[in-house]
Amino acid sequence: MTKNRLRILPLLALIGAAPPPIQFEIGRLRPEPWPQTATRFPGGVTAQADIIYSQPLHYRPLRLDLYRPQNRKEPLPLIVHVHGGAWMTGTKRHGGPIRDFPAVLAQYAARGFVVASVEYRLDGEAHFPAAIQDVKTAIRFLRLHAGGYGIDPAHVGIFGGSAGGQLAALASTSCGIAKLQPPADPNTPDLAAMSDCVQAGVSWYGVHDFATVPTPPGQTGPAPYLGCPDQCSGEVLRFASPITYVDAQDPPMLLIHGLADTLVAVSQTQEFKSALKAAHTPVDAIYIPGVDHGFVGKTDADTHRANAQALEATLAFFERTLRPR
Repeated sequence: MTKNRLRILPLLALIGAAPPPIQFEIGRLRPEPWPQTATRFPGGVTAQADIIYSQPLHYRPLRLDLYRPQNRKEPLPLIVHVHGGAWMTGTKRHGGPIRDFPAVLAQYAARGFVVASVEYRLDGEAHFPAAIQDVKTAIRFLRLHAGGYGIDPAHVGIFGGSAGGQLAALASTSCGIAKLQPPADPNTPDLAAMSDCVQAGVSWYGVHDFATVPTPPGQTGPAPYLGCPDQCSGEVLRFASPITYVDAQDPPMLLIHGLADTLVAVSQTQEFKSALKAAHTPVDAIYIPGVDHGFVGKTDADTHRANAQALEATLAFFERTLRPR
């Protein structure tokens, strides 16, 4: 009996000890509830994965990946990447036929940029303008947290291919357009004070005018994305088209398209370039012969060569337009 009491008493004393107080802070902004997930890339680049930038009511949380060179202490220009996938598929780590697109984005970061690759609501989740509102929310979020992420908020560029090209072009031309602004979020009131304007934009084989883009045989066209039951009205098509909002205040733009594109006609880029030039917006266009949508050529070597050309041209454009002078 005595031995049992000797064993139990230390345990009771431990249970009865006062636990340490729970430590926490109160605030409006709610960061990720788990420790940061970081991945290291060559060139001294670290990527932080799955940062929640928006939690729209009744939808999944929206996330972005952030790449930054660790050996740079000064604020760096920001490049935002928007993935493609016909507005119905794709992820923030998807880059057409490129197998390891995060490694490509890390190479952009190694050249002296912060790079964010964002996801957005697809057409099965919410119709337009949800996707562009998500992209604009991501830009505002990154500006709001520019100090913590090492971003120069005065120098922001955006690029994407296909559906991402349409969204990148629209973000570039629709600065200040009230009907495309993100709705107010009472949980993050500080976002409303942030700008979603960009200082440079790049579109790869994007749809720039829904009213004139041909629909290839077997394709649904823009109706599911735009929320039309069948054929979209001219007003709806204009509402979602980057060309609608072109004016002299638009930032410099780079357009790249394959001349053998069978999904999005090259005329989309030609028409968009003409509209930008007419508005006296600085614009360059690169047309790559012999490659289809996604810069896909007849051989893997052709596909590699075309994508390398587009990636290098895009990076050179951002180095020219986003570096503080």
